[in-house]
Amino acid sequence: MRKPLNRINKTDRVSGSNLLGGLQGTGRLTLVGAGPGDEELITIKAVKAIQNADVVLYDALVNDALLEYAEGAEKIFVGKRKGCYKYQQTQINELIVQRALLGKHVVRLKGGDPFVFGRGAEEMDYAAAYGIEVAVVPGISSSLSVPANQNIPVTKRGSAESFWVITGTTKDHKLSKDIALAAKSSATVVILMGMSKLKEIVALFELEGRGETPVAIIQDGTTERETIGIATINSIENKVAELALSNPAIIIIGEVVKHREQLLQLQENYVELKAV
Repeated sequence: MRKPLNRINKTDRVSGSNLLGGLQGTGRLTLVGAGPGDEELITIKAVKAIQNADVVLYDALVNDALLEYAEGAEKIFVGKRKGCYKYQQTQINELIVQRALLGKHVVRLKGGDPFVFGRGAEEMDYAAAYGIEVAVVPGISSSLSVPANQNIPVTKRGSAESFWVITGTTKDHKLSKDIALAAKSSATVVILMGMSKLKEIVALFELEGRGETPVAIIQDGTTERETIGIATINSIENKVAELALSNPAIIIIGEVVKHREQLLQLQENYVELKAV
């Protein structure tokens, strides 16, 4: 169990913003990025927002330890687990507005960053249409931090000059067409919510003659349950079956995956030298 963060004084306010202040009696909505899963990978500004919340609406990928900062707040789980929705998006929007119009500070706590496949902009638009003050606290996106936590750089000079971050499943429950475009490039491809479409993803890369391209799949990234599978496009489905990998997981495709072993070795060498 990781040691919790030190408490931040509730009287603190975010400088340069009325995010936590506001007019007494007026409701507001703050979208807050909870980070990739490790409770320590959250910003100080996000913690302050949670501490000043009257209501916290939180998703399934949010670490429960973060809810301890919301002392006295109403906490409502609005996420989904294994395809089961506690609330539909329209109901979440209505909850936000209902509580905010009662004069409450509503924190919408989302895994990663609220604007990376998080529907955060939609919720802000909906609330603002009712005259509710809205703000956002960016979060550490899992698309970058989960690979980094496993020593996989999404860019590296000589290996990848750019990277794509793509949703594997669109709102129509189909594979994103951008993956076919990404498969034609030399960029690192990071796919979120793509495990159910893995066979289709593999087929697209094989079609481009990239069967030997390295792949990493990281399940439950940055948490104590983290599991990683390393293979190539040709063999990744076998590796997934071997390790029983499933959602929530991130797929990383590209030459940068090869650098993981080198970076791990550098760390091991340092530990050995320090021991000597």
